[in-house]
Amino acid sequence: MQVSAGQLRHKVALQARQETRSDYGEVTLDWTDVASVWAHVAPQSGREYFAAQQVQSEVSTRVTIRYRDDVDATMRVTHRGTTYGIEAVLPDDGSGFDHLTLMCSEVTT
Repeated sequence: MQVSAGQLRHKVALQARQETRSDYGEVTLDWTDVASVWAHVAPQSGREYFAAQQVQSEVSTRVTIRYRDDVDATMRVTHRGTTYGIEAVLPDDGSGFDHLTLMCSEVTT
């Protein structure tokens, strides 16, 4: 299955953790944009569940982008003010180099 340019109509940012050191040697981890790419963003499911006596919400989203060799599950995606943690990076089932499907869950802060 090939992904046409018309299907990739959402602009998303791919982010990675970056370690920085202050002048005092203090290490901080922060998210930095790696790339801004066109994607197809499709919510997969939504469910609520009880955990630790609190109602929590989990949203699964599938983000499809053109193939890149620098995307992995330690990264995250931001789209329209929402941040998604990448749970899995799946190559296309044909050549493996056409597109990537990123299985994501919404990150709450």
